[in-house]
Amino acid sequence: MTGPIDRRPPALHAPETGFAGLTTAQAEAFYDRHGARQDHQGYYATVALTELILHAAFEQAQAVVEVGCGTGQFAEQLLANHLPPAATYWGGDLSAIMLRLTRQRLARFGTRVTTWKATGGAMLPLGEASADRFVSNYVLDLLAPEAIGRVVAEAHRILAPGGRLGLVSLTPGEQPLTKLVTALWKLRFALRPALVGGCRPVELRPYLAPAAWKISHRRVVVGRGISSEVVVAVKR
Repeated sequence: MTGPIDRRPPALHAPETGFAGLTTAQAEAFYDRHGARQDHQGYYATVALTELILHAAFEQAQAVVEVGCGTGQFAEQLLANHLPPAATYWGGDLSAIMLRLTRQRLARFGTRVTTWKATGGAMLPLGEASADRFVSNYVLDLLAPEAIGRVVAEAHRILAPGGRLGLVSLTPGEQPLTKLVTALWKLRFALRPALVGGCRPVELRPYLAPAAWKISHRRVVVGRGISSEVVVAVKR
């Protein structure tokens, strides 16, 4: 890596990231309202996040960036059980309530932790090659296709060569039951995106160009009938 994470706030707001079913204001309001209830999505997310931890080599990381830190539950798990004692963590989220919960949860880790209130912009206030892990869990399934591409490009800018990108997202099911769940989820999204928090199943692999990324692990896992795609890719 060429340098530490830049902890300064951004000087300018970047253009909107671009949500698939909600405006930025609607997404922020939705996740402000739901706050700590996000922890209860563990009934389907736990198996996917466990898969990510198994394959992203966090034990070797020195600087982790997470886009969409939510309540800080995943960050707490990394800092307490997987990251080296000197490793740092940077987390951003659109929701002020989520950030408050994250700060409370991670307070015991002191200056190892930096949090940032996202503005809906694609650019992050971080330097090039400033981290060796970039994580985003159940965030890209909120975004429009072009916005997913911008987040992946931003991850490539922020990661040092050889750094690892870890992504978890809702994804289309591959078996009869999970295909049915996918169809019902898509129907609810089409009728009213807020019913599913603005999320819908997406496929991540097409956004990882072979010239920029080497996929080291990919697996679709299922929790309570809901399919999640887990991808770990190394920056070329």
